[in-house]
Amino acid sequence: MTPTPHAPLADVDLLTAVEQGRACALAVRLERDLHEVVSRHQDLFVGRSFDPALVSSVAMSVAFTAPEYTAEQLRTTARTVLWVFAADWQIDYLAKTEDDVREVIAGCLAVADGGPPDDGHPLARLLSEIRDELTVASAFAALQPIWRDELGRMFEAMAQEWRWKTTYEAASDPRRVAPTLDEYLANADNVAGVLVSVTHWAHLGAQDSLDHLDDLRVASREVQRAIRLINDLATYQRDLQWGDLNALMLVSDSTDVTARLTTIIASCRDLIRPLETTCPRQAAFLRRQIAFTSGFYQVSDFWGSL
Repeated sequence: MTPTPHAPLADVDLLTAVEQGRACALAVRLERDLHEVVSRHQDLFVGRSFDPALVSSVAMSVAFTAPEYTAEQLRTTARTVLWVFAADWQIDYLAKTEDDVREVIAGCLAVADGGPPDDGHPLARLLSEIRDELTVASAFAALQPIWRDELGRMFEAMAQEWRWKTTYEAASDPRRVAPTLDEYLANADNVAGVLVSVTHWAHLGAQDSLDHLDDLRVASREVQRAIRLINDLATYQRDLQWGDLNALMLVSDSTDVTARLTTIIASCRDLIRPLETTCPRQAAFLRRQIAFTSGFYQVSDFWGSL
């Protein structure tokens, strides 16, 4: 039997491979920096959940959503994403009481307001390093109140999810005390997508992002709702095992979640479209957040094992 000859690679295939290769190399450089962060904050990144694959996944997520930048330009963004995973772990899994949650949040917000980190708050220590990196950026003086607002929104949403989860686990009829899907999506700041985006834009300081920051934040908030549902649809079994809330637990028909995701993604496109003219790089950053998350969760998950 005569073998069928392979079709020659088209120029577009080669160009795609080159672009992907550069993004992978960028991820490697970011990953090395993140491993150095983890080595300096070992008390924050303990347990199998923070395995090396999580660190590499964080690096890839940043590299593939902003491949046109250098590793130096993306370092603070990548460190912020890693910090968000640590914050989620501290509140969602390590905090046993509402006082524990308040203590973590208070320590971090004190740092965000310019105070020194408490030695007993490892999450605040890493946040202080990120804050110090941002203060060097020329745009941060103007954006600091917005960054602080997004940090507060993230913690408020994480605390709300902690209360929902705790009440849900203790209830004899969990469906009676669960939030609605609308309430759950309104709390999507716990994903911290807008915080990461604002950190990214503040560090880079591009004038077009500063000029259109209000519209960028609105679009980014819709993007994080899409990411929330993409995550939930892919991680339902893990969330059952870990005792996490998931959008699929809040509806009687799973198609309600997929239909809502379709609607939200259409809304994202509508919000991002005008930004493609006014601030194209930032618009691409938001589009790629959805695209990368959609592709990534088809195969894997960020977290390691409990």
